[in-house]
Amino acid sequence: MNQKFFVYFFLVLVFVGSTLNAQDGYRGPGADTVTVEAAKNLKDDYPVTLRGKIERFLGDEKYLFSDDTGNIIIEIDNRLWRGISIDQNDTVEITGEVDRGFTRVEIEASSIKKI
Repeated sequence: MNQKFFVYFFLVLVFVGSTLNAQDGYRGPGADTVTVEAAKNLKDDYPVTLRGKIERFLGDEKYLFSDDTGNIIIEIDNRLWRGISIDQNDTVEITGEVDRGFTRVEIEASSIKKI
């Protein structure tokens, strides 16, 4: 095969890979912001958007997140930060889904945005 084919093939792979990693998702009806208290009562894999503050890093991509109703552990994959710099005083919007285990409820983030 010629070199031109490999260049085109590589460009297609890069394009497909970048579109598969897009973190923007549905923002219409049903994607309203919920409170931490409400999120703790939702079923596993339920999509949520939370607004509040990240209080501290807990290790292993886990953070303590809080709003006016309580706190919850949020798992934020390192790839989601994309150059965002925040501290405990910044308000953030986190979109993700409920990750309900046997004895705990966490949120697995799919995007994070500084407000």
